[in-house]
Formats: sequence, C-alpha cells, structure tokens
Amino acid sequence: MSSTRSIAHGQRTGYASLEAGRLSFESFPMRLFTKGNARHWNPADIDFSQDARDVAAMTDEERWLTSALAAQFLAGEESVTQDLQPFIAAMAAEGRLADEMYLTQFLYEEAKHTESFRRWFDAVGMTDDLHEFVDFNDAYTQIFAQELPACLHALHDDPSPANQVRASVTYNHVVEGALALTGYFGWSQVCASRGILPGMQRVVKLIGDDERRHMAWGTFTCRRHVAADDALWTVVNDRLEELFAPAVGVIANTFDHFGDENPPFGISVDEMTEYAADRLNRRLGTIESARGADLLSIDTDADPERLEETFHAEDQAALQQVAASDDAPAIAQA
Repeated sequence: MSSTRSIAHGQRTGYASLEAGRLSFESFPMRLFTKGNARHWNPADIDFSQDARDVAAMTDEERWLTSALAAQFLAGEESVTQDLQPFIAAMAAEGRLADEMYLTQFLYEEAKHTESFRRWFDAVGMTDDLHEFVDFNDAYTQIFAQELPACLHALHDDPSPANQVRASVTYNHVVEGALALTGYFGWSQVCASRGILPGMQRVVKLIGDDERRHMAWGTFTCRRHVAADDALWTVVNDRLEELFAPAVGVIANTFDHFGDENPPFGISVDEMTEYAADRLNRRLGTIESARGADLLSIDTDADPERLEETFHAEDQAALQQVAASDDAPAIAQA
C-alpha cells in the first residue's frame, strides 16, 4: 500500500502501524511472524546426554563426519546471524514494516540455531578449537566469508530491488536452501540410519521448522520483486548460476575427506547434490510463476509456504524409509 509517510531509519515521518491497512495480518510476512510466535523453543531445554554417549561410541571416520557437519552448521549459523541485519534496514527503507518485523524474528531464530550447535559440541565434549572442520573447504569459505557478507552488506548503501534479489538468492536459496536444508537432510539420515543422537534429532526438527519459514520468505521476496519488474527474473537466474558450483563444492569437498571409501552412515554425495539441485529448481519454478502476476495477490499468496511443507512431507517419507530399511527407530516427526 502506497504512503507518503516514511519509516526508513533516520527519515521517519510517520508510523506504518498507525496507518489504515498498512500492517495487515493477512500479508505473507505477518502470517510467518504469527506462526513463528506460536512455535518458540529454547535450545537450553534440549538433552544431549545420549548424544555424548553416541559420539563416544563412533568410529573415527563417523566422528569426523559428524563433527564436520556440526561445525559447518555452527559457523554457518553464526555467519547468517551476523549478515542478516542489513536486510532488516532494507525493509525499513522500503517501508515494509511486516517484513521488518518478520526479519527480527528470523534473526532471533538464527541466533538460537547458533546456540543449539554450540551447546551440542559442549555436551559431547568437543570444546577445543573446531576450525579444522571448515578451513579445509575453500568453497565454504567463498560462500560464507565472501559471497554472503558482500551481497548482504551491499544493502546498506543500495537497498534496490536488484540488490535485494541478489541477497535473497544468496542467503535464502543458496545458503539456506541448497546448503542448510540439504545438510539437515543429511543429518537426519545420520540419525535415522542408527536411531542415534536424539538431541540432534530434536535440533534438526526444530531448526527445520524455522528454516521452512525462512525459505518461504525468501521465495516470497523474490516473487514480489519479479512480479513488479520482469527484468529481475534474470537477476535471480544469474545469481543462482554464479553460486551453484561453489554451493555444490561445499558438499563435495566435505566428502572428499573419505577418498575412494564410502562415507559413513550410508550417505551418498550424489544424493545430497541431487537433493540440493531438485529443491533449488522447484523453488525457482515458484519464483518464475510470479512473472506478470498481480502484486496484491503475491502479498497474500501462500505458494512459497505450501512448497516448503511439500518438501518437508517428502523428507519425512524418505527418512522413514531409511529408518525402516536399517531396522532402526524412526526419527522424530515434525
């Protein structure tokens, strides 16, 4: 809804929440915000005592993969916690209070994810420096130390739609969609294959619920910009093309540790990369469907949320097959 009043930082001439209809609880970001409020959880409440026993019983290679996955998530969650803040300011500059409110919740959840993985490491007795599990991975460094902060902090000087699209593709669709959610799928396979790590199972379940909302917001953001300006569809595609190879490299470099040997827990690097590509392509299709769409309909369209719930249902079905085939207890249901 257009307004002559600004809520941009340092340029305030009014208050969006006081304007008639400007803060709508039917808008997509406010629906996500309301859902998140109802699903609060506290990392300190999760019991990792059995996880400590399970990690102690692992082989060296199993422990290395488990530690590498967890360390890459811990560092990644810290990175996104730090780098999201410019997007909040960009939403204020655009006058989108609902998005700004949702992103404050989004940021809080990323901080909780960081806490969760650090608590897990402490609980299983891994309190020494963990940089060895990320420093070897050049693609990981490219994504998290270069691409992610560069495109997010570019919003400080230029919060234009094109820069917002680049930031959302990088953060939501590559870091979260191609890496984090693929990694959580791998984590769930580790847990399901043996019926182990119940604390991590709980973390994956809770974080996955948060991340589905994060991904839905990213898809929504790209959809509304593409609907407003069809040229931004090219920006979406170009940014994905730039980052797809290093994103796949993050996964491949981790599994290169095992050389010609099969990775532990029955995990397949091909399956992981195919999973990432499938999710990216299907989200891309949902963004493309917004080309030429009415902006008012985009603001309340639940397609991005439905897509994430579809992915979740597919993951649960696949993981139950893993658990059943290995005669292991089923993982926790979301």
